[in-house]
Amino acid sequence: MTLSPPVVALVGPTATGKTALGVALAHRLGGEVVNADSMQLYRGMDIGTAKPDAAERDGVPHHLLDLWHVRQAASVAEYRRLARAEVDRLRAAGVVPLLVGGSGLYVRAVLDELDFPGTDPAVRARLEAELAEAGPAALHARLAAVDPAAAAAVLPSNGRRIVRALEVVEITGGPFRARLPEPRPHYPAVVVGLDREPAELDERIALRVDRMWAAGFVEEVAALAADGLREGPTASRALGYAQVLAQLDGTVTPDEARERTVSTTRRFVRRQRAWFRRDPATTWLDAAWPDLVEVALGVITARTLER
Repeated sequence: MTLSPPVVALVGPTATGKTALGVALAHRLGGEVVNADSMQLYRGMDIGTAKPDAAERDGVPHHLLDLWHVRQAASVAEYRRLARAEVDRLRAAGVVPLLVGGSGLYVRAVLDELDFPGTDPAVRARLEAELAEAGPAALHARLAAVDPAAAAAVLPSNGRRIVRALEVVEITGGPFRARLPEPRPHYPAVVVGLDREPAELDERIALRVDRMWAAGFVEEVAALAADGLREGPTASRALGYAQVLAQLDGTVTPDEARERTVSTTRRFVRRQRAWFRRDPATTWLDAAWPDLVEVALGVITARTLER
């Protein structure tokens, strides 16, 4: 009996070159790409998320792009359901699924067994109204009273995360697990991490932001704003989009919006790196290596043979 192929996950910080490597590996392995970038799930969020266009996909099928309207809140549980359906279909057909993206929780949701508590729209709406009225500090103080461990792990300024923690506490009657449990694999997987030297990556981020603005990013955000971007609890906070919305609202200048996009992205990259580096099963590669594709193929082959 022929074994179904493992999932190949290509992870790492923003702007390292995961998209290009994923396409190259798909050609060599006969695989297809399953998106694991949370913001590329949104329709119309193209320039700011570096969503691959037809030329960049180079004939490789890409799945789970352009699914959600910008007003829709992201759901890791819904993403997991959709992604696993694609992965299962590809593996059953003998096709290698390449899970490509920098959204760490989304990758883990597909590869590992994680329990996601449900949501209650009424509770969520009430807590979000309280957040808008009282601010995150007041809700964080409440969280500290009912679940000190969760409050210690959630930043006092992170209103969305505080609301989610309070919602889970209220609807389950138990604590909010701010830190994920140890992973239990759902699929056989080979996880390849792609990174670059921090100074090089900082420079690439600045260049990427320059290209975004030159490609019409401000116009993209303006069009999405007319379609309800400001009402989207997830999409409106995306890197670059939040900064340009502030520019369109007149609270920052165009230069400030651009500079803040660069600095915020650099901070985000450091958080991504810290997240992914916690997984000892990940094999890390330097994206600047000239033989990167061959090295990655060697890692995938060796890890697959270990199964």
